[in-house]
Amino acid sequence: MYLHTENEALAFRSSRLKMSNFGPMNSNIFPLLFSVIFSLPFTATSHSDPTCTPINPGPVVPPNSLVSFLESLQETALNTYGSTNFDPKLYVDLSLKFNLSSTKEAFEKLPKTANGLVSKSTLDGFIKSHLNDAEEDIEYKVPADFVPEPEGFLPAVESPKMRAWALQVHSLWKNLSRKVADAVFEQKGFHTLLPLPNPVIIPGSRFREVYYWDSYWVIRGLLASKMYETAKGIVTNLVSLLDKYGHVLNGARLYYINRSQPPLLSSMVYEIYMRTGDKKFANKCLGALIKEHQFWNAEIHRVVIHDAKGRSHTLNRYYARWNKPRPESGTTDKATASKLSNANAKQRLYRELASTAESGWDFSTRWMRNSSDLTTLATTSILPVDLNSYILKMELDIAFLANATGHPTTAVHYIKAAQARKKAINSIFWNEKMGQWVDYWLSNKTKCKDGQSWKAMNQNQNIFASNFIPLWIKLFNSDTKLVEKVMLSFQKSGLLQAVGIATSLTNSGQQWDFPNGWAPIQHMIVEGLSRSGSKEARALAESIVVRWIRTNYVTFKKSGVMHEKYDVEKCGEFGGGGEYVPQTGFGWSNGVVLAFLEEFGWPKDLKMEC
Repeated sequence: MYLHTENEALAFRSSRLKMSNFGPMNSNIFPLLFSVIFSLPFTATSHSDPTCTPINPGPVVPPNSLVSFLESLQETALNTYGSTNFDPKLYVDLSLKFNLSSTKEAFEKLPKTANGLVSKSTLDGFIKSHLNDAEEDIEYKVPADFVPEPEGFLPAVESPKMRAWALQVHSLWKNLSRKVADAVFEQKGFHTLLPLPNPVIIPGSRFREVYYWDSYWVIRGLLASKMYETAKGIVTNLVSLLDKYGHVLNGARLYYINRSQPPLLSSMVYEIYMRTGDKKFANKCLGALIKEHQFWNAEIHRVVIHDAKGRSHTLNRYYARWNKPRPESGTTDKATASKLSNANAKQRLYRELASTAESGWDFSTRWMRNSSDLTTLATTSILPVDLNSYILKMELDIAFLANATGHPTTAVHYIKAAQARKKAINSIFWNEKMGQWVDYWLSNKTKCKDGQSWKAMNQNQNIFASNFIPLWIKLFNSDTKLVEKVMLSFQKSGLLQAVGIATSLTNSGQQWDFPNGWAPIQHMIVEGLSRSGSKEARALAESIVVRWIRTNYVTFKKSGVMHEKYDVEKCGEFGGGGEYVPQTGFGWSNGVVLAFLEEFGWPKDLKMEC
């Protein structure tokens, strides 16, 4: 039985840690953050600024010559080696042994067979002589603050067996720690990997570089492991990317500069500050957080909706600066687009593919007009409820950190921004009948200069785990009555399965759909429930934690590794689907297990198996 018994639940609750590490906003600004929830009737009109319409193609980051060459190599490799076990990302992660011009010249002179293909032996020889292995750009690096058993590690874990496994998970930080090789700094134009000042924690497997939103849950695990300096170093790396490119990249590769990922940098800084009290670190990061807020609230990511009373609400969407195949998935994207005959339609699809990758949910029926056809992706036409929740949290974090570091004027500005966004979230996303917040679809037929009716039918009323992400935000989970309504809706939604929360109810074969469950989703919903004042919500959160930890543990014992995602229908099974084989390692899965054990503990007599 996956749900723990009544006795187990009692033992679990009695052993849990009191939430002392997650302090409220400073008392002199806290009351301002709890504005009245506005619920507007579905009779508003909406109008988006000139960058909102899908008709407008939007900006494109110029292609990089090194990446373009490696894409040519990637396509040649697919034709030569075939599609079995082919990973297109591998080829754009390779680095050059010689300069680009001489490497391209040698590549173009490769002999071809009668049918125009390069033979396997010829391509093998070229790669060996002209390119370095993808792993050579990044080196193993034991974190300076790693110790096998940190002092004060997981004090609420009473089970010796669980503690032993938790220490195994903790030890994985050493396996996933890397530093950028000196050659990346010294040889400009030879590498797609970007130089970073500090060691990194990679997700694992094919993901050999640091990733943006993954890093939040990595940091939550590092804080449980008392690895504060490593956590700060990760933030400093992300800030360095923000400083150079104007936004935090999807990942630390040249081919990711055209998009970001869910903006959680402020959450990382907030958690580190709450754990360490390091005001110097927080103050140093504050300017970068403001810069990121400006990135998400300018140009193509920003949409303004006017309601029936003439009040405007500013909300945000995902929108990549790209209209070509994603280099890391170039051959895959071309195959997807081959169903379309029109060149403009292909460009639009490529932008949607990249924009969906910016969402982190790549891919899901959540973004598709036709759930069985990936070419109907319409991510740029959607106002996502979770993205806007993250930006609301960013505004609250900036206000808190500004107040804590002596910048009261900045704090007041972002408090006002948070109040406005809360109203917008409740007006545009909240569905009273469902008891959920849902994504809002913009019209794909209306030009920006024309008005468009804001209608309830434009809310996507399908069930996704993202519908419950606003619970993670203090402004919502502090409202006990609201939490109880949303919790009841969640319990009836069908998302809560045997061993965790499913991402959706549709089994489409895409990895961000049923039956896959992902560590970040479990963590945000659990924290939202547990931080509320509702005992019932806290009990539900504990139940989810037990289910999730058990399936992570059983799968680890079966396979010897942690996984990127899990099948929430079956205990001890990892997830599948999507455009690449299931990955192991795995940064955010490890981080969530440790964060859960730190917060909730594990009673001595609670079994670990499902």
